[in-house]
Amino acid sequence: MNQKIRYLLCYCLAISCLFSMVALANPPAWPSGVQIDAKSGIVIDADSGAILFQQEGIDTASPPASITKLLTALIVLEHCDLSDTITFSETAMNSVEADSGNKLSLVIGDQMTVEDCLYTLLLVSINQSANALAEYTAGSIPAFVDMMNEKAAELGCSDKTHFENPSGLNGENQQVTAYDMALIAQAAFANEELLKISSTLSYQIPASVNHPDGISFRQEHRLLTTADPNDPLYYPPAVAGKTGYLLKAGNTLVTYGEKDGRRLISVILRGNPKPKYFLDGKNLLEFGFNNFQNLSISDHETRYITGNDLVELNGRTYQPSDLIIEPDKVITLPKEASFEDASLALAPPSADAPINAVAVLNYTYEGHFVGQAFLMASQMSVSDSTANANTDIPANSEEEYGNSVDSLPNDSKFPGQDIPLSSVIAIVAAISAIALMAFSIAWLTYSRKKEAKELARRRELRRQRLRASGDESEFERLLELRKAKDNR
Repeated sequence: MNQKIRYLLCYCLAISCLFSMVALANPPAWPSGVQIDAKSGIVIDADSGAILFQQEGIDTASPPASITKLLTALIVLEHCDLSDTITFSETAMNSVEADSGNKLSLVIGDQMTVEDCLYTLLLVSINQSANALAEYTAGSIPAFVDMMNEKAAELGCSDKTHFENPSGLNGENQQVTAYDMALIAQAAFANEELLKISSTLSYQIPASVNHPDGISFRQEHRLLTTADPNDPLYYPPAVAGKTGYLLKAGNTLVTYGEKDGRRLISVILRGNPKPKYFLDGKNLLEFGFNNFQNLSISDHETRYITGNDLVELNGRTYQPSDLIIEPDKVITLPKEASFEDASLALAPPSADAPINAVAVLNYTYEGHFVGQAFLMASQMSVSDSTANANTDIPANSEEEYGNSVDSLPNDSKFPGQDIPLSSVIAIVAAISAIALMAFSIAWLTYSRKKEAKELARRRELRRQRLRASGDESEFERLLELRKAKDNR
């Protein structure tokens, strides 16, 4: 065999092996495969905000039915005292559809505290309670509806989402998208009192006109409560939520779940009859818990806050030691992925960001948003820059912040296909150099990931030991001293 050809085959074999190694080092694909019967559904991570799965377009809206009451309860809790007393007015009692029912046999003149009213609202979905709470909070139902739409916009909901009443009963333009409802639920379950009420399994309210001895009732969300632990509709990680139904809306469902320190929210719109829509909500949560993990940004991110190279942002220069990452923020990644697999892009902070925020760290994975955190200047740096506090962010800030710190130049090109035999050796030499460079990059990336994982593992073990001895704060202090030493 011609020696040149043997050399060429050897190089091709080496390159083939190299590409196989690189392929094995590739991060895992974004999980898929979950199926639901509902026409629309979504599951998000409540801590990172990442969308783990969605069925149907993010902008497709439909009637929410009684899951609307989560927004109603949130607004009430933000404006009212739980011990205040509400009197059910004629408007509150009669501003409902004829077939909407009156589960607790309330009448005009009945009185109830805000707290008791909220339990009737979230556990057994009393429409008259929604009206009474709205009147008490805003002075009238229309005024409260204005508050609902303002709150939805504040939470980042799109213009596809719009409310016309506080109960979720039919309205000509009462609709939500699954993602917007997930945003509302994310804010709702971040309210400790609302979470407590929504997760309660049974409750008793005091005397009313038709129930002089009071009346008790139970949670209606089937994933939360059961008489049979083996019931497929019972899902222990499900902590709170809200059900809904209208002929126009079908079955709707919001479920909040907690497992292994993670918090997920699933939303079902236009669901099929029981038990299918409950199983849909359960399947979405299981998919999220089984296929994803959360990683702390401040524990893993070292760019901008370590080393000696100056960091220039928005016309200002910072020492890495003067910058910190917003604590308690996470990114959500597939189970087998590492923190380094996520791509990072910087963006200017929004107008409502903390005063010491200098940038936003936005993370993506295969095109999926997976989390963000503020990059913040220390208080000393903020004080030093008071004179420049009103500096506007330039219109071309994307150029200054950069679209992505993970982008690499890709102007390298391989030779064409029609190559004279006399050029084979030169081509093989070029391929060899490229292969060696690629191998070096792959090995360096692998080594960095392995080192970062081992460091994180050692830190966590140390934390666990110190936590058990009640001295975790000592570990954090030593870690900060080590960082300061490395930055000298």
